[in-house]
Amino acid sequence: MWQAYLKVIAKTLRKKRELLLNWFRAGGTLSSGVVEGFNNKLKLITRKSYGFRTQEAYEAALYHNLGALPEPKFTHRFF
Repeated sequence: MWQAYLKVIAKTLRKKRELLLNWFRAGGTLSSGVVEGFNNKLKLITRKSYGFRTQEAYEAALYHNLGALPEPKFTHRFF
């Protein structure tokens, strides 16, 4: 039974051989995890910004969240 699983794994590795070798040639430095994280954060900010009235407000929200810019001081303290 488990031999069938090993055959499937071997077949998958043979199909993806060039991609796997590229990863080893690059020394493991290439990863799409950073790009995926960036895209997820961008989607979240976009969902949260549906109430903004102008494109400039949306862009400011992106700059503040993605660039980790400091927030302006508020006149009231909330916590």
